[in-house]
Amino acid sequence: MTPTASTADRPFPWLGLLTLAAAIFVLVTSEFLPTGLLPDIAGDLRVSQSQVGLLVTIFAATVAVSTAPLAALTRRYSRKWLLIGVLGVFALANVLAALAPSYELLIGARVLGGLAHGLFWAIAGAYAAHLVPRRQLARAVAVTSIGGTTAFVLGVPVGTAIGQVLGWRAAFGIIAASVVVLALLVGRFLPAVDHRVSLATGEIALPARRDPTFRGVLAICLLVVIVIGGHNVFYTYIAPYIIESAGFPRDSVSLLLFLYGGAGAIGLVLAGAVGGRYPRGGLYGMLAGVAVSVAVLAAFAGIPVIVVVALVVWGAAFGGIPALLQTRLLHTASPRVRDLGAALLTTSFNIAIGGGALVGGALLDGAGLLVLPVVEAVVIAVALGALIASDVRDRRRVGAPRPGPTTVREYGSPLTGPIPTAAPEGLDI
Repeated sequence: MTPTASTADRPFPWLGLLTLAAAIFVLVTSEFLPTGLLPDIAGDLRVSQSQVGLLVTIFAATVAVSTAPLAALTRRYSRKWLLIGVLGVFALANVLAALAPSYELLIGARVLGGLAHGLFWAIAGAYAAHLVPRRQLARAVAVTSIGGTTAFVLGVPVGTAIGQVLGWRAAFGIIAASVVVLALLVGRFLPAVDHRVSLATGEIALPARRDPTFRGVLAICLLVVIVIGGHNVFYTYIAPYIIESAGFPRDSVSLLLFLYGGAGAIGLVLAGAVGGRYPRGGLYGMLAGVAVSVAVLAAFAGIPVIVVVALVVWGAAFGGIPALLQTRLLHTASPRVRDLGAALLTTSFNIAIGGGALVGGALLDGAGLLVLPVVEAVVIAVALGALIASDVRDRRRVGAPRPGPTTVREYGSPLTGPIPTAAPEGLDI
């Protein structure tokens, strides 16, 4: 299979997409591993828990600052071979994290990992769109999204368990070895793609800022910053909440994270089943579920049964939201800004992850653990209100004379996605 082959003529690339999903699984696990091992790392390096939380912020800030420039500098290189090189750098970063004798050197390892992670997402975020025709895009994104969801189901809980039994350094070492194996699998199974925009159809080359879909891409990125930022104010410090506020024993953290992640997998399936038919209502319901469940975690922290139930609801409600947002961006962006849109989406996610962790750490030191879920509930409620207001405006526009296919039917509304003319093939989220 050559990179110039038409995507319409290819069979659905299950093996390549699953390989990409496996790479996403390991990278997301590494990114969030400090959240499960936060007390262990803090104790070993003799720093506070909020300082360990800053490792997530530093990692995410590195991704946010470097992704777009690195994507621009490497835009002419083969996507596949660049991806393999990025995985090699990420493996090295995790080796350095496992060997770091001090907090400062661990920060350096996380910065290197953040550089590789950002470029990885700039490539991987748009890779599915290069592999499949537009009608199969939702299915392809759903397949690759399995990697991120499974990272929360198995990766972070298993990494946490390994870190508690063998030490947190062993967990990072295993991540490094896994990335090396995945780089070999990517070389063997991921099809090469031609990521350059063809102008054979008469499409006029434009700067990204003049592309008519670029404002829609920016609108989705803003929504991501609000939603994911609010989520990570609390999620970054979930281990201290489980141990100190909810009163569970330390060795139960991995089990509760497993329940949270498993519920997230269910949420991803629900997003596919409900989101395709009811795209607005599905996202409304998920955001509302997150807001209500974390409010319950704040109000009933001392009741273990309620905490477990609310944690599961939180995971299920949040599980499909990132995939829904990524799918909307790929539907909204025109081919000429798709790679840039993927890079900006990665930047937005990591601004949100790092900013949420930073705000959460400041609140943890100043106001205590139980304020964190309250803040998340308020932020998610604000995002839900903004989304509903945007939908009201969109309905009014739909009632007016309809624009041409390249402004609505092809690329869709920036916050609510395309207006479908037929059900897409496969799992539609």
